[in-house]
Amino acid sequence: MSRVLVLNCGSSSVKYRLYDGEEILGSGTVERVGEAGRGPADHETAVRQILDGLDLGGLAAVGHRVVHGGRRFTEPVVVDDAVFSAIEEIVPLAPLHNPANLAGIRVAREALPGVPQVAVFDTAFHHTLPEAAATYAIDRATAERYGVRRYGFHGTSHAYVSRRTAQLLGRPYEELNTITLHLGNGASACAVAGGRSVATSMGMSPLEGLVMGTRSGDLDPTVIFHLRREGGMTVDDIDDLLNHRSGLLGLTGANDMREVQARYEAGDAAATLAFDVYCRRITGYVGAYYALLGRVDAITFTAGVGQHSPEVRAATLANLGRLGIAVDPERNAGSGDRVISPDGAEVAVCVIATDEEREIARETRTVVEGPH
Repeated sequence: MSRVLVLNCGSSSVKYRLYDGEEILGSGTVERVGEAGRGPADHETAVRQILDGLDLGGLAAVGHRVVHGGRRFTEPVVVDDAVFSAIEEIVPLAPLHNPANLAGIRVAREALPGVPQVAVFDTAFHHTLPEAAATYAIDRATAERYGVRRYGFHGTSHAYVSRRTAQLLGRPYEELNTITLHLGNGASACAVAGGRSVATSMGMSPLEGLVMGTRSGDLDPTVIFHLRREGGMTVDDIDDLLNHRSGLLGLTGANDMREVQARYEAGDAAATLAFDVYCRRITGYVGAYYALLGRVDAITFTAGVGQHSPEVRAATLANLGRLGIAVDPERNAGSGDRVISPDGAEVAVCVIATDEEREIARETRTVVEGPH
């Protein structure tokens, strides 16, 4: 089995994991990238530190997480000069993330010139969205000129978790209809029909959809105009508000659901409202995706909140009994990858730990070695 290094360059951190087949030989995270005096000066420096500290003998490829692939990149691809330039052209669609992703690719190409560098795109899993799901109802010429459409994100997580759900249930992946709920500091829902994404809550950017740690999720666009006209806020001010000072943080002053739940259980009114807003939004997406899929075999929770908050899982599904959806309290309170619905439930409710790095490694191998 070949060795694959996975690099995940975030806005202020770099995660890495070295695989030999399915075995993990090394992993870690370099944090506070770009914070003067507290971490590496930039992503290039962080990646060089990682490469210098690993035994990369026999390395078959490096897989890089790239947040946005636009309409051009619908599957993983080996990076050459033309691909690198094309990813640079997409930077306006993901200005906070793609530059960091490109920095990791640049350093790895220079340091490992004989090793294939593979870009794995967060948006790629959602390229199967029907046009009716991807299209916003605005002037078509304007949308086409500026690339305005639904792209979707968290694709590697939704791909991994939907496939793992089929394995957990002992069902063929190509026959399973699943709603996957990636609930972390960023959060998104996805309807997966037979291994194909057919609906997802994030849109042109990761701002749309569910309530998140610091992002508002769905919002009437008029709010933006109102804040500009009546509040005198600049576009950058509003961008910062909706992406960094909204969501749970905006409602409670805390972006961590664990803290919000603790306050909620202590009777704090703001935390109670935030918890209800958060869960209600998820419930609405589950109901909508049930209607779009027509038949749902499984609902799977993943990521930090999804995996570790039985209260959120129970609250979001509490009123969906008529749809064959139920949660067993004892199973819900357990741990590990598992089914938490009662025996015989029409819809299996699952909890699965996501593993985006493993999915990136799998997709990287597929590009370099071919399907297994």
